[in-house]
Amino acid sequence: MAILASCEKITPPLPADDELLDGPVEGLDEAQNRQHLLGDVAFNDQIFTNGTGLGPVFVATSCGSCHAGDGKGHPFTTLTRFGQVDSLGNKFLKLGGPQLQNRALPGYQPEQIPAGATFAKFTPPINSGLGFLELVPDADILALADPNDANDDGISGVPNWNTIPFYVVPTLNSIEKSGKYIGRFGKKGSVYNLLQQTVNAYNQDIGITSYFEPVDAYSLKEIDHEVSMQTVHDVVFYLQTLKAPIQRNQDDTEVILGKQVFNSINCAGCHTPTLKTSFSPVAALSSKEFHPYTDLLLHDMGSGLDDGYTEGSAKTYEWRTPPLWGLGLSPNSQGGQYFLLHDGRAKSIEEAILMHGGEAEQSRNKFNQLSEKDKDALIKFLKSL
Repeated sequence: MAILASCEKITPPLPADDELLDGPVEGLDEAQNRQHLLGDVAFNDQIFTNGTGLGPVFVATSCGSCHAGDGKGHPFTTLTRFGQVDSLGNKFLKLGGPQLQNRALPGYQPEQIPAGATFAKFTPPINSGLGFLELVPDADILALADPNDANDDGISGVPNWNTIPFYVVPTLNSIEKSGKYIGRFGKKGSVYNLLQQTVNAYNQDIGITSYFEPVDAYSLKEIDHEVSMQTVHDVVFYLQTLKAPIQRNQDDTEVILGKQVFNSINCAGCHTPTLKTSFSPVAALSSKEFHPYTDLLLHDMGSGLDDGYTEGSAKTYEWRTPPLWGLGLSPNSQGGQYFLLHDGRAKSIEEAILMHGGEAEQSRNKFNQLSEKDKDALIKFLKSL
């Protein structure tokens, strides 16, 4: 008993649930928890090698290596995508596009960006709460769109309409337009759902083929599947059932003031605080209200954030509104500091705000006019998310 008591004194306490981004959503049944765990192991513990299908050109050797603790990526894990400048498609697919595989197995050469190709760097996002975002009905996303700025607030978000791959089945809540569907994942909102996201990541990030994407990223030839269909589904379920980030210090008076400031300068015009899921066979995700601070739409962010590269129907200067939940925990997976915006160029929340242009210019200017007290409160609120 004395030994046990002494161990309790020297063993550090577990982090609070609101200090972690990983972990399953509450309310999963036994079978669902089991599949979540299988997906967790495949995502975080499976390290690919030459013998298990890695490469021959690749970016990472595992899924989890780009998302430590299911958090945001670091500049070291930032991806480079290249080749497309408009909605006509990527002309560099046969030269390695759309993603640069900057590492290679012995005997192979890493890819280089072809002459004439534009490119953008994408920092991996947090994984938490993705299952909730996947279940937002298309009608709700379109209700937030304002392509002609009818309310005259300077904000005119639009969806990214895309062709979906053969293996993706549209949900009952999907809306089709000229054979295309609304994307909601990725920096440009070009990915329809988490199955497509997972399949692309296996193939483009690790060089792993599957039933869904049997074409090798290096040879461009169809080869045997290097990851099973069941493993892909387990990883998708893992991503779908990760809990949503939990806001901290909600009752702090400065945080409350910061939220008021957030609304007063119309940050919520793009970073919509509250959305709701549609029906899901996973009861823990079905018809749930949640608070991601995104409208899942594309917005003109100005020339300063125009990298000359795009995906789907997005313009080069348009970016999907990133969810703000989990923002305060980003340094935990980014080496103790911030690397924000699509490519990590902003080293603080304030710096990220000041780099906003285009449709966000009015909010940025209002931020500049705030008192130091209100600025501090706003930053504290954002760090509480």
